[in-house]
Amino acid sequence: MEKAYKLEFTAEENESLYVTSCGLSKTQPHHHFGPAIKPHHMIHYILSGKGIFRLKGKEYKLTEGTGFLITPDELSYYEADENDPWTYVWVGFGGKLAASIVEQLSLSADQPIFRNSDSDKIYSIVHDMMEHNTFSIADSLERNGQLHLFLSVVAGSQTSERGESESANNYVQKAISFIRGNYYNPIKITDVADYVCINRSYLYTLFEKTLGVSPQQYLSSYRISKACDLLKVTDLPIESIAISSGYNDPLVFTKAFKLDKGMSPSSYRKAHKHESLSGGKEHLKQLEKYLEGKTK
Repeated sequence: MEKAYKLEFTAEENESLYVTSCGLSKTQPHHHFGPAIKPHHMIHYILSGKGIFRLKGKEYKLTEGTGFLITPDELSYYEADENDPWTYVWVGFGGKLAASIVEQLSLSADQPIFRNSDSDKIYSIVHDMMEHNTFSIADSLERNGQLHLFLSVVAGSQTSERGESESANNYVQKAISFIRGNYYNPIKITDVADYVCINRSYLYTLFEKTLGVSPQQYLSSYRISKACDLLKVTDLPIESIAISSGYNDPLVFTKAFKLDKGMSPSSYRKAHKHESLSGGKEHLKQLEKYLEGKTK
């Protein structure tokens, strides 16, 4: 048996992300669910007590401050402890973005467990969802807004099954994506580290271990490679190419270019002036659009 307060909501298939259910449950010893499947993603978070969770042939012993993900159409089972049965909240959700967001949370059927110490905030968010329990547009917007907050808190959790190498690779890949998307801005390595939520020293260690170069070396090399593209396909002044590659000072750019390529930007342009680069026109369009924005 369990004492539960739960709400179910009609699926809104055209929505990007929406709440399908939410609730609070204080269970009796050995209370269980399943084995059964759910049609939507569902996250349970344990406020107190303990129990077990089974998914894909693995059993997890869980206590206060941990949570678990149930993925759609996967057979799962969970049961409250005999001596210290758990109390938990849960949120079910669906929508076009649900699977993608769960993946970004580093949760999956293979890695369904997370730890989070912010139980008061999680409870408050789910409680707010339950308070807005009608199908009015106001309650629907409030409820789905709270879902985003709930997932943002889960995003700050630690997944217990993620390996060290996988975690390190994830940080490096996110850092590389940030650099490639922002190389033309005057970003610093501290900005990269802040974006991936680790300190600069740890980011340096991960880059050296994974790529054999420091984050600063990677950023500089990537900027120079983009400058080389522009030198090959445009007649823009060196100053404009420097700015477009993330260097506010042309002298600093020239020094960095010489260090990387062994020659000045002007010499490089002369040596490669007859080379064609696929996609050159597209680079030029992007650059012209960028410079237009700078002059407005």
